[in-house]
Amino acid sequence: MDNNLVLVYLSIFVGLLAFAGVSVFRQIFKTRKLESSLSKLKTKLSKEKGTAQEYYELASIYSEKKVFTQAIPLFQKALKAAEEEGEESIAPVYNGLGYVYFAQEQYDLAIRQYKEAIKLKPDYLSALNNLGHAYEKKKLNAQALEMYEETLKFSPNNAIAKRRAESLRRLVSA
Repeated sequence: MDNNLVLVYLSIFVGLLAFAGVSVFRQIFKTRKLESSLSKLKTKLSKEKGTAQEYYELASIYSEKKVFTQAIPLFQKALKAAEEEGEESIAPVYNGLGYVYFAQEQYDLAIRQYKEAIKLKPDYLSALNNLGHAYEKKKLNAQALEMYEETLKFSPNNAIAKRRAESLRRLVSA
């Protein structure tokens, strides 16, 4: 009986160690891949003019690393390059720029960027949810509710929009 109990505990311990090991290695590989992409893009863009996609990717990496002050000019360069290239699918760039402003608590600038993204792509769920969240931070509950309801028109099962809309309905009607 005691041997079985020890074996069970040891098995659980080995299982937990294996899970932790796999998780650590996955994070290491993810970080290495991100750093490799960052290095390649920085090198390329320091030597020559890049495409809208390259600026967007580098800005997204900086955004993910929470280096927002370096992400903003890169998103702006992505917009300028997209304009020069005649690129039409730039809504994600506006959304990314909005996210960076939002993270720095510059909600008015974030709202402006999210609105641009939605103007270009009215069914852009991420931008709609983000705009709703920015309105909430500005205490503009009626506008936030409107954005979440707009999201639900395009995606009725959107969990974030459902939860936030329910909460805001109570606030707005009270």
